[in-house]
Amino acid sequence: MGQFWLDHFAYGRIFTAERVVYRHLVNGVAAETAGALHNPYREWIGAQIRADVYGYVCPGQPRRAAALAYKDAVLSHRGNGIYGAMWVAAMVSAAFVLDEPEAIIRAGLAEIPQGSRLHEAVEKVIGWSKREATWEDAFRQIKQYCRRRYNADVGENWIHTIPNACLVALGLLYGADDFSAGVGTAVACGWDTDCNGATVGSILGVMLGADKIPVHWTAPLHDEIESYLPGQNGRAISHLARQIAHLTRFNEK
Repeated sequence: MGQFWLDHFAYGRIFTAERVVYRHLVNGVAAETAGALHNPYREWIGAQIRADVYGYVCPGQPRRAAALAYKDAVLSHRGNGIYGAMWVAAMVSAAFVLDEPEAIIRAGLAEIPQGSRLHEAVEKVIGWSKREATWEDAFRQIKQYCRRRYNADVGENWIHTIPNACLVALGLLYGADDFSAGVGTAVACGWDTDCNGATVGSILGVMLGADKIPVHWTAPLHDEIESYLPGQNGRAISHLARQIAHLTRFNEK
């Protein structure tokens, strides 16, 4: 994984934990230890937001998806930074076979340590969602909790995995079978908005199916990808989807 980064990623286009690790790899630090060395971002959201594809290629196999996400995340993150990636990958995988957001969230939680701070925080969100009538009321509980525990509104702490995982869970629980409501709720709460909206959209998109994603989300994209990765810019989203589907069949062999 580390060599792939060096071969394909531009140093100036990666940030926080990933930039720290990239620099370590260039300077000869072993990949096994690069993520732990002088890395204040090791529990931030970077690994969580690149974990979706492991769920896509392991439909209905959340444990396998989480295991693949771990192998990716351990290069750059530690602790809850890794657990966030495992949780998301497992949820995406579970969304292929489950059709209720809480069940999907719990399928993800089953793949991370029960005693972890991430597990504790997401369980609290599930509880608040059952007691509070609106997502705004539940968000007030999350905001108070994350301000106290993670200084989420101070400096760059809004990029920490746990506060943002809370918002992902909130978007899923209050969005339910409404794709736009789920994404919109996660984004409206703030913090790492692009990442949280994308994760909620990814999971709900799998759960609901492509035909249930409103056209106003897809039409402006014109089925095109923009990427700084060599050879990937200007490709079709549909072509990428077919490639992932091919990997899924390969992974099942």
